[in-house]
Amino acid sequence: MSGEVLTVAESYAAEKYAADRGTPSLTLMENAGHAVAAEIMKCMELCRCVVLCGPGNNGGDGFVVARHLRTEGFDVTVALLGAREALKGDAAEMASQWIGDCVALSPTAINEAKLVVDALFGAGLSRRLEGEAKATVEALNASDIPVVAVDVPSGLHGDLGRALEDCCIRADLTVTFFRKKPAHVLMSGRLYCGEVVVADIGITKGVITVIAPRLYENGPLLWGENYPWPQTEAHKYARGHCVVVSGPSHATGAARLAACGALRVGAGLVSVASPMEAVAANAAQLTAIMVKPFAGASGLSRILKDKRINAIAIGPGCGLGKPTQELVATVLASGAAAVLDADALTSFAYTPNVLFAHLREPAVLTPHAGEFEQIFPGLLARAKNKIEAARTAAATAKCTVLLKGADTVIASPDGRAVVNTNAPPWLATAGAGDVLSGMIAGLMAQGMQSFAAACAAAWLHGEAAARYGLGLIAEDLPEQLPPVLCNLKERLENERSAHQKGN
Repeated sequence: MSGEVLTVAESYAAEKYAADRGTPSLTLMENAGHAVAAEIMKCMELCRCVVLCGPGNNGGDGFVVARHLRTEGFDVTVALLGAREALKGDAAEMASQWIGDCVALSPTAINEAKLVVDALFGAGLSRRLEGEAKATVEALNASDIPVVAVDVPSGLHGDLGRALEDCCIRADLTVTFFRKKPAHVLMSGRLYCGEVVVADIGITKGVITVIAPRLYENGPLLWGENYPWPQTEAHKYARGHCVVVSGPSHATGAARLAACGALRVGAGLVSVASPMEAVAANAAQLTAIMVKPFAGASGLSRILKDKRINAIAIGPGCGLGKPTQELVATVLASGAAAVLDADALTSFAYTPNVLFAHLREPAVLTPHAGEFEQIFPGLLARAKNKIEAARTAAATAKCTVLLKGADTVIASPDGRAVVNTNAPPWLATAGAGDVLSGMIAGLMAQGMQSFAAACAAAWLHGEAAARYGLGLIAEDLPEQLPPVLCNLKERLENERSAHQKGN
């Protein structure tokens, strides 16, 4: 896998690994500061710059940034928190190499600055900002001065992905090193970071094998090699038969949205299993998608006896209560890959253990935060962040859990977790989640494993929304999938070709 996201402890372990193998920590600090300065020079003209330096290694990085910017012609002042003589280790060494202006940190230090570099505190900060640090950050946030943060914006917890208390620098650009941290991919941390650039500072990729991280940022590098592209000699049944279970006649739209998502993502056949009262409503709206009438759980069971049906999505528009519980039990008893969304989850709000007793892989639960609270009460509040909550839920449910949001987290029972970061804000629209559930089922119908299918569908879902732009409604999402898939296929082929040439 690629796209690894490292915790703060894992990041420290990566730096120690490099140091133990001959790359001194001072060299890593020099490389980090130089990388930040290089990114600044790409996007900023020469100007008056103030570098805010803290008392630790993040401040040491800041002194390096200041030195390189001064060499390039920037008018640079360092504003230091604490006494220069109190600095220790690598930070003290880098401070000794700074021969420019150095003033005490204060809100007035940023006066007349056209750029501020934030090197106060790094990802390991565990306490809220106070005193001159807090006052300076508040003054900076109240200004319109562009800010480049070193590693993470000061005040942001690297692992929790949120600000400590209510004070955190809002950066326009954050330059981090080797790999991203949870704060760079989770909300609300992502909002404080602005654009995030990952710089190479000399840590070899081999450390990833040693650390063995279990968290990733979503993207084709994770699942692209296993994407189920249509094969030349394949027939429609070779690409799977996905069934979406519809609700009653007044609530059929959600199932049809899911069915369209499944068909557009490549399932060979898609059917809507429709209660008798809703057959006319569904049949009037569907063409390439078939309608299969059923009455109650026993009727659905008869449909699912056809073993060519290998993936089922249930929940969108199904209605709440015991009848939906019985349908869910029937779906899970069939052995087909299953996606449970919306009402299929909320119907078990008071009896989640009943649902857990039926669950198995391959299955994916796709709750938003409110539905998650219904079946995993209190877990989001107890967990240190959304990643931990999703992992715990997946271990409890013994299947893949996709916890929706601007920072959708997909977690596997084995502890792997992926954060999806490409969803634009206009994707928050009625019915978008129904399309996603259908896309996941459609990919599982084509043979993708549940975790990979959930990751791929979430990314494609975000790409489709981004391609359409403002004004998106759920019906637009399936129609954007053909060009998104074409672009993905071309991208993967180009990357494969480049890799082969490199070897």
